[in-house]
Amino acid sequence: MIPFKVVIPARYASSRLPAKPLLDLGGKPMVVRVAERALASGAEEVLVATDHEAVRAAAEAHGLPVLMTRTDHPSGTDRLAEVAALRGWGPQVPVVNVQGDEPLIEPELIARTAACLVDSGADIATLAHPLTSAADCFNPNVVKVVCRADGDALYFSRAPIPYARDAFAVSREALPPGLPLFRHVGLYAYRTAFLKAYADLAPSPLEQFESLEQLRALWHGYRIRVLEVDGAPPPGVDTPEDAERMRKLFDRPGDCG
Repeated sequence: MIPFKVVIPARYASSRLPAKPLLDLGGKPMVVRVAERALASGAEEVLVATDHEAVRAAAEAHGLPVLMTRTDHPSGTDRLAEVAALRGWGPQVPVVNVQGDEPLIEPELIARTAACLVDSGADIATLAHPLTSAADCFNPNVVKVVCRADGDALYFSRAPIPYARDAFAVSREALPPGLPLFRHVGLYAYRTAFLKAYADLAPSPLEQFESLEQLRALWHGYRIRVLEVDGAPPPGVDTPEDAERMRKLFDRPGDCG
């Protein structure tokens, strides 16, 4: 297995779910549950990156290494860049960004994303899975990706891409057979060299209109390799309803370990 790092950005503030990293899941904070999954991936180092003392205290109480980062980062990628700089990691070190609100993330997916980055020689690696629902195709909250023949991303969009012109002119109730429609999954692996460059990249109009951060990298000529997986990973926690669902899952003995 190739050596790689995992950083878990854990921002305390959340408009929809304040103190989200500290959500109790079966007796452990959510950020700890996420870190346990990351540790099971075979990563040589797993770090929690936070901007709040309560998150640091909770992580350290469970033996997890923590780095305090600035409170003004506009994105998790910026927070990762600060971590890479603080740790002095070399330019080719693979760093996987595992969101702090995904306590069911599959360890194998983390490792596969890191391996994809290294094997492809890309600047970034991420995931996608086939879409089979017409409703998801036209849902702007479902991000789609179109790739080149070699697996590198051509474009990410909230719009239905590729657009089946003739079929959709007749009906939007079903997808035409063979349409290569893929949903983007927001798990990323980066080379440290990209993270160091990211902070100096000007935002692109594509990124601003689509509200998709990864378009900044494409706009500036960086390569994003997309690993196709069979299906959607388990959902994360974004809302109070998600939190209640996850609590119930972890309260069932033996379900989540």
